Amino acid sequence: MRRKIEEKLLTWKNKAENRMPLLLYGARQVGKTYTLTRFGDTQFDNAVYINLETNLSVASFFFDNISPERLIRFLEATVNKVITPGKTLIIFDEIQSCERALTSLKYFCEMAPEYHIAAAGSLLGAAIHREQYSFPVGKVESMTLYPLDFEEFLWANGEERLAHEILSAYELMTPLPEALHQKAIEYYRYYLIVGGMPACVQTFTNSGKLVLVSTVQNEIANNYVADMAKYATTANTVKIRGCFNSIPAQLAKENKKFQYKVVQRGGSATLFGESIEWLAQAGIVLKCQKIDHGTSPIAVYSDLSSFKLYMSDVGLLVMKSGVPQQTILTGESNVFMGSVTENYVAQALASNGHALFYWASEYSAELDFVLQKDSNVIGIEMKKGIKVHSKSLSVFIQKYKPNYSIRFSEKNFGKTDNMLSVPLYAAFCI
Repeated sequence: MRRKIEEKLLTWKNKAENRMPLLLYGARQVGKTYTLTRFGDTQFDNAVYINLETNLSVASFFFDNISPERLIRFLEATVNKVITPGKTLIIFDEIQSCERALTSLKYFCEMAPEYHIAAAGSLLGAAIHREQYSFPVGKVESMTLYPLDFEEFLWANGEERLAHEILSAYELMTPLPEALHQKAIEYYRYYLIVGGMPACVQTFTNSGKLVLVSTVQNEIANNYVADMAKYATTANTVKIRGCFNSIPAQLAKENKKFQYKVVQRGGSATLFGESIEWLAQAGIVLKCQKIDHGTSPIAVYSDLSSFKLYMSDVGLLVMKSGVPQQTILTGESNVFMGSVTENYVAQALASNGHALFYWASEYSAELDFVLQKDSNVIGIEMKKGIKVHSKSLSVFIQKYKPNYSIRFSEKNFGKTDNMLSVPLYAAFCI
């Protein structure tokens, strides 16, 4: 599958100087291994792939001298290939299972920058035990791979032209022809069900059957739970699982702010705070922080005690919440679909590198998302259908007078005054 991160990887490869080893973050099964091996096969003369979780003989070699020269000689002997600087990509997969290998990236950066080293691992952010081995701060370049966004989903379904037309309509802010608009809405609803996990997308594109996707999604969710037990202490595993399983119920509330009491009666930040950070670092959830003021810089106005949690993949949320597929396909009225829509947009914004914030006034107004682009603060309101009346966005505009605001809905592109009307399927354009 074609992924946008491939362009960033190519930029990293072609750096003439100051190139550091690459560390690729991302939740389990978002396609890290596939992306790196494909990159090695297409952009290098050859690639050396080492799974440090399954190849214990290589992993144990890191517990002695980790000078790059010694490691390169050993790797060449192991795979029976010549490793040539600039022509070979070395991939360390599941690097979280060998912290000493993680430390070695520092020495590749300092002593052998001519080698292309890329490392990845499932739940890498949560699994690193920094108190045991020093993390190579400032010695690695980090990237994060997310599930496929809607544009990548269209590519996977052979709809590159439709994706191009959506992007062009957004740039010009002119409506799509109605037939294309309806086609995009249809694919958007497919995406809500399938989500962006590569195995789920592949199941759908190969079979054309939505009903087969939930089995794959359930397996992915079960693997997440298994990893919680693998990379967390026994005491924390139960709490992490409880927070993860509570997300559909959290988002079903009128006030979607994460409430510890939904996880467990008497729950508190002291009890569950570490578990939530584990889920966020693992890439399993997206954390959206509340801000009190809609002025630049918005990050300094965040209320650290108030936040929302979204699933990192909207398809997994739909599966876990049990929303009937026909409800999504027909666009029929359903209260929880507002939460599904929010999760979808949160995922799209996070994939494009936006920090997630929402705004709430001291009264009753609450705005779904607030972004900052340069010095511009942009209010974003979500509507699951075509009804677009919004009291909260009006309050935000009146109070902070942003240069422009965005309203997502199933309506076509349009612009009035300083309001951009953007179809939900075009969230990837922001």
